[in-house]
Amino acid sequence: MLLATRNQHKVQEISDLLSGLDIDLSSLADLGVADLPGEDDVEIYGTFEQNALAKARFYRIHTGWDVIADDSGLCVDALSGGPGVRSRRFAADHGRTGPDQDEANNDCLLDLLADAGEGDRGAHYRCAVALVSSERTLIVNGRVDGQITSARQGRGGFGYDPLFLLPARGRTFGELPAEVKAACSHRAEAIRSLRRWLDTRPMFEV
Repeated sequence: MLLATRNQHKVQEISDLLSGLDIDLSSLADLGVADLPGEDDVEIYGTFEQNALAKARFYRIHTGWDVIADDSGLCVDALSGGPGVRSRRFAADHGRTGPDQDEANNDCLLDLLADAGEGDRGAHYRCAVALVSSERTLIVNGRVDGQITSARQGRGGFGYDPLFLLPARGRTFGELPAEVKAACSHRAEAIRSLRRWLDTRPMFEV
Protein backbone atom coordinates (compact mmCIF):
# COMPACT_ATOMS: atom_id res chain seq x y z
CA MET A 1 0.00 0.00 0.00
CA LEU A 2 1.08 3.55 -0.68
CA LEU A 3 1.25 5.96 2.22
CA ALA A 4 0.58 9.23 0.44
CA THR A 5 3.03 11.58 2.13
CA ARG A 6 6.55 12.90 1.80
CA ASN A 7 6.66 13.83 5.49
CA GLN A 8 9.05 11.34 7.07
CA HIS A 9 7.66 12.05 10.55
CA LYS A 10 4.23 10.88 9.36
CA VAL A 11 5.75 7.88 7.59
CA GLN A 12 7.44 6.71 10.78
CA GLU A 13 4.44 7.41 13.02
CA ILE A 14 1.89 5.65 10.81
CA SER A 15 4.21 2.75 9.96
CA ASP A 16 4.77 2.10 13.67
CA LEU A 17 1.03 2.20 14.39
CA LEU A 18 0.32 -0.35 11.63
CA SER A 19 3.26 -2.60 12.38
CA GLY A 20 2.42 -6.28 12.63
CA LEU A 21 -0.31 -6.16 9.98
CA ASP A 22 0.25 -8.17 6.81
CA ILE A 23 0.66 -5.00 4.76
CA ASP A 24 3.78 -3.60 3.10
CA LEU A 25 3.71 0.20 3.33
CA SER A 26 5.69 2.39 0.94
CA SER A 27 5.81 6.19 0.95
CA LEU A 28 5.96 8.46 -2.07
CA ALA A 29 9.71 8.78 -1.50
CA ASP A 30 10.12 5.00 -1.33
CA LEU A 31 8.48 4.69 -4.76
CA GLY A 32 10.42 7.61 -6.20
CA VAL A 33 7.20 9.48 -7.01
CA ALA A 34 8.21 13.02 -7.95
CA ASP A 35 5.89 16.01 -7.61
CA LEU A 36 2.91 15.36 -9.87
CA PRO A 37 0.97 17.90 -11.93
CA GLY A 38 -1.98 19.08 -9.88
CA GLU A 39 -0.61 17.68 -6.62
CA ASP A 40 -0.70 21.03 -4.85
CA ASP A 41 -4.31 21.59 -5.87
CA VAL A 42 -5.75 18.41 -4.37
CA GLU A 43 -6.43 19.61 -0.81
CA ILE A 44 -8.85 22.41 -1.64
CA TYR A 45 -11.84 21.32 0.41
CA GLY A 46 -13.30 22.65 3.62
CA THR A 47 -13.09 19.48 5.71
CA PHE A 48 -10.29 17.12 6.67
CA GLU A 49 -12.35 14.16 5.46
CA GLN A 50 -12.83 15.61 1.97
CA ASN A 51 -9.14 16.46 1.64
CA ALA A 52 -7.93 13.06 2.83
CA LEU A 53 -10.24 11.30 0.39
CA ALA A 54 -9.27 13.57 -2.49
CA LYS A 55 -5.58 12.92 -1.80
CA ALA A 56 -6.06 9.15 -1.63
CA ARG A 57 -8.00 9.10 -4.88
CA PHE A 58 -5.46 11.34 -6.60
CA TYR A 59 -2.52 9.06 -5.84
CA ARG A 60 -4.47 5.90 -6.59
CA ILE A 61 -5.23 7.25 -10.07
CA HIS A 62 -1.61 8.23 -10.66
CA THR A 63 0.09 5.14 -9.20
CA GLY A 64 -2.43 2.31 -9.37
CA TRP A 65 -1.59 1.43 -5.76
CA ASP A 66 -4.01 1.06 -2.89
CA VAL A 67 -3.57 4.27 -0.89
CA ILE A 68 -3.72 5.52 2.68
CA ALA A 69 -3.83 9.33 2.94
CA ASP A 70 -4.43 11.68 5.81
CA ASP A 71 -5.30 15.30 6.33
CA SER A 72 -4.79 16.77 9.76
CA GLY A 73 -4.53 20.12 11.38
CA LEU A 74 -4.88 22.34 14.40
CA CYS A 75 -8.18 23.98 15.32
CA VAL A 76 -7.92 26.90 17.75
CA ASP A 77 -11.03 28.13 19.56
CA ALA A 78 -9.93 31.79 19.58
CA LEU A 79 -9.42 31.63 15.81
CA SER A 80 -12.91 30.23 15.18
CA GLY A 81 -11.47 26.80 14.49
CA GLY A 82 -8.55 28.04 12.41
CA PRO A 83 -6.12 27.35 10.97
CA GLY A 84 -7.97 24.03 10.47
CA VAL A 85 -7.51 22.62 6.98
CA ARG A 86 -5.11 25.50 6.25
CA SER A 87 -2.72 24.47 9.05
CA ARG A 88 0.19 23.70 6.74
CA ARG A 89 -0.28 26.96 4.82
CA PHE A 90 -1.17 29.09 7.83
CA ALA A 91 1.78 31.49 7.78
CA ALA A 92 1.68 31.84 4.01
CA ASP A 93 -2.02 32.72 4.20
CA HIS A 94 -1.00 35.61 6.47
CA GLY A 95 1.73 36.79 4.10
CA ARG A 96 4.53 35.30 6.19
CA THR A 97 7.16 32.92 4.93
CA GLY A 98 10.46 31.55 6.10
CA PRO A 99 13.01 28.85 5.40
CA ASP A 100 11.28 26.54 7.87
CA GLN A 101 7.52 26.21 7.31
CA ASP A 102 6.80 24.79 10.77
CA GLU A 103 8.67 27.61 12.46
CA ALA A 104 6.85 30.23 10.39
CA ASN A 105 3.49 28.68 11.26
CA ASN A 106 4.32 28.57 14.96
CA ASP A 107 5.51 32.18 14.97
CA CYS A 108 2.31 33.25 13.23
CA LEU A 109 0.13 31.42 15.75
CA LEU A 110 1.99 32.85 18.73
CA ASP A 111 1.65 36.37 17.36
CA LEU A 112 -2.08 36.02 16.73
CA LEU A 113 -2.65 34.69 20.26
CA ALA A 114 -0.26 37.12 21.98
CA ASP A 115 -3.09 38.84 23.86
CA ALA A 116 -5.12 35.70 24.59
CA GLY A 117 -5.42 34.62 28.21
CA GLU A 118 -5.08 31.04 29.37
CA GLY A 119 -8.83 30.54 29.22
CA ASP A 120 -8.89 31.57 25.56
CA ARG A 121 -6.23 29.14 24.33
CA GLY A 122 -8.34 26.00 23.91
CA ALA A 123 -7.56 23.97 20.81
CA HIS A 124 -7.74 20.52 19.33
CA TYR A 125 -5.90 18.52 16.74
CA ARG A 126 -7.98 16.71 14.11
CA CYS A 127 -7.00 13.94 11.73
CA ALA A 128 -8.94 12.21 8.98
CA VAL A 129 -7.48 9.12 7.32
CA ALA A 130 -8.82 7.80 4.02
CA LEU A 131 -8.11 4.42 2.53
CA VAL A 132 -8.89 3.84 -1.13
CA SER A 133 -8.35 0.44 -2.73
CA SER A 134 -9.77 -1.44 -5.68
CA GLU A 135 -12.35 -2.93 -3.32
CA ARG A 136 -13.09 -0.40 -0.59
CA THR A 137 -13.15 3.25 0.44
CA LEU A 138 -12.96 4.04 4.14
CA ILE A 139 -12.60 7.23 6.19
CA VAL A 140 -11.79 7.31 9.92
CA ASN A 141 -11.19 10.21 12.30
CA GLY A 142 -9.18 11.10 15.38
CA ARG A 143 -9.19 14.05 17.76
CA VAL A 144 -7.23 15.18 20.80
CA ASP A 145 -8.01 18.27 22.91
CA GLY A 146 -5.51 20.62 24.51
CA GLN A 147 -4.32 24.21 24.80
CA ILE A 148 -1.89 26.50 23.00
CA THR A 149 1.08 27.59 25.10
CA SER A 150 2.52 31.11 25.04
CA ALA A 151 5.96 29.85 23.94
CA ARG A 152 7.52 26.77 22.42
CA GLN A 153 8.08 23.88 24.82
CA GLY A 154 10.16 20.92 23.68
CA ARG A 155 11.95 20.02 20.49
CA GLY A 156 10.18 16.77 19.60
CA GLY A 157 7.41 16.10 17.14
CA PHE A 158 6.70 18.40 14.22
CA GLY A 159 4.27 21.05 13.08
CA TYR A 160 2.58 22.78 16.01
CA ASP A 161 3.64 20.13 18.55
CA PRO A 162 5.88 22.45 20.65
CA LEU A 163 2.83 24.70 21.22
CA PHE A 164 0.16 22.05 21.85
CA LEU A 165 -0.21 21.30 25.55
CA LEU A 166 -1.99 18.23 26.89
CA PRO A 167 -3.32 19.45 30.27
CA ALA A 168 -3.69 15.92 31.66
CA ARG A 169 0.02 15.29 31.10
CA GLY A 170 1.27 18.81 31.71
CA ARG A 171 3.46 18.65 28.62
CA THR A 172 3.31 19.62 24.98
CA PHE A 173 3.53 17.11 22.16
CA GLY A 174 6.99 18.57 21.61
CA GLU A 175 8.05 17.46 25.10
CA LEU A 176 6.56 13.98 25.07
CA PRO A 177 8.61 10.96 24.02
CA ALA A 178 7.67 9.79 20.53
CA GLU A 179 6.15 6.56 21.81
CA VAL A 180 3.93 8.46 24.25
CA LYS A 181 2.73 10.88 21.59
CA ALA A 182 2.06 7.93 19.28
CA ALA A 183 -0.23 6.48 21.92
CA CYS A 184 -2.38 9.57 22.44
CA SER A 185 -2.24 11.75 19.31
CA HIS A 186 -5.08 12.53 16.91
CA ARG A 187 -3.32 10.60 14.17
CA ALA A 188 -2.82 7.64 16.47
CA GLU A 189 -6.54 7.56 17.28
CA ALA A 190 -7.47 7.61 13.58
CA ILE A 191 -4.89 4.99 12.61
CA ARG A 192 -5.97 2.73 15.48
CA SER A 193 -9.53 2.91 14.10
CA LEU A 194 -8.18 2.00 10.67
CA ARG A 195 -6.18 -0.86 12.14
CA ARG A 196 -9.21 -2.27 13.96
CA TRP A 197 -11.12 -2.21 10.70
CA LEU A 198 -8.31 -3.94 8.82
CA ASP A 199 -8.00 -6.55 11.54
CA THR A 200 -11.65 -7.56 11.17
CA ARG A 201 -12.18 -7.04 7.44
CA PRO A 202 -9.39 -8.36 5.23
CA MET A 203 -9.75 -6.26 2.14
CA PHE A 204 -6.70 -7.13 0.13
CA GLU A 205 -7.57 -10.70 -0.78
CA VAL A 206 -7.59 -11.22 -4.53
